[in-house]
Amino acid sequence: MSNIHDVAALAGVSIKSVSRVVNKAPNVSEELRERVTTAIRQLGYRPNQSARRLAGGRSFMIAFLYNNPAPSYNSGIQSGAANRCRDMGYHLVVEPMPLSGEERFAILDRLVAALRPDGVFLVPPLSDDAQLLQRLSELKLPCARIAGSVMAESFNIPTPERAGGRMVADHLIGLGHRRIGVITPPASHKAAMQRVEGFRDGMAAAKLPLDPLLFVEGAFDFESGISAGTHLLTQDQRPTAIFATNDDMALGTLTVAHRMKLRVPEDLSVVGFDDTPAGLTAWPPLTTVSQPLEEMGRAMVDALAGSADDAPHFTFDLVQRDSSGPAPA
Repeated sequence: MSNIHDVAALAGVSIKSVSRVVNKAPNVSEELRERVTTAIRQLGYRPNQSARRLAGGRSFMIAFLYNNPAPSYNSGIQSGAANRCRDMGYHLVVEPMPLSGEERFAILDRLVAALRPDGVFLVPPLSDDAQLLQRLSELKLPCARIAGSVMAESFNIPTPERAGGRMVADHLIGLGHRRIGVITPPASHKAAMQRVEGFRDGMAAAKLPLDPLLFVEGAFDFESGISAGTHLLTQDQRPTAIFATNDDMALGTLTVAHRMKLRVPEDLSVVGFDDTPAGLTAWPPLTTVSQPLEEMGRAMVDALAGSADDAPHFTFDLVQRDSSGPAPA
């Protein structure tokens, strides 16, 4: 098996130079980096992770903590983060966390004691868990967040949730819909609640009334989409369109519509949020709001690995597919 001495000999450099390239030290010339990287690739050399940790005081591990019940959202973030970790010589550790209680602190303490990650990143709703953020600060553990709304000592990437909700309202109103049901997020998802506020903005701009009976809380999963969709579609005056604030709940609503023999979109339009793979394979394919989930995951790693100075600006886009159409006459 090749070692660092073999790499140095093949590249014609010192062992220290190889170490600097492997540890991604700053101020390494591209010419040196290329020579060493080529030698590593030719020899199939694998750096000793224990030695890297001892040399640099780092674990080269980043932890992703989550409690988002939408699997496709988590997997999109995780995929982007894992690929970026691989590019930068890090490993990604994924850990589900409860939303409340002392157990989440015990999980965090065990994680830090066993792996000593170089940083952690959080997605909603954990990105707004003030007690968890305080604990991370006490541990002096670098933290990055997506869509955090509470003040904390951490790198935060805001997302245009409210603008996304407004896009949906404008889209459905433009198709002639006036009675629109909304399946809202759980109250703990503060960022996603901005989607509802954006929808309200659109209705107000069009001078359309807001019926409280048309707003039903979901749990961000398929089952709650079925429950909330059933509640909305069995009203005496049912909506002609439903905006579910994530794709999983929208897919549950589509299932209810099919069971009730409603044609989509002729009798009912359905719009989701997140643009997860399941929405594309649904029937009909789901109109939704696209988030650049993999880019967001990569940005978290960049923030924690020290290659990002400022929070990037992400945009959301409405993806119109066949589940939304003109309001029925």
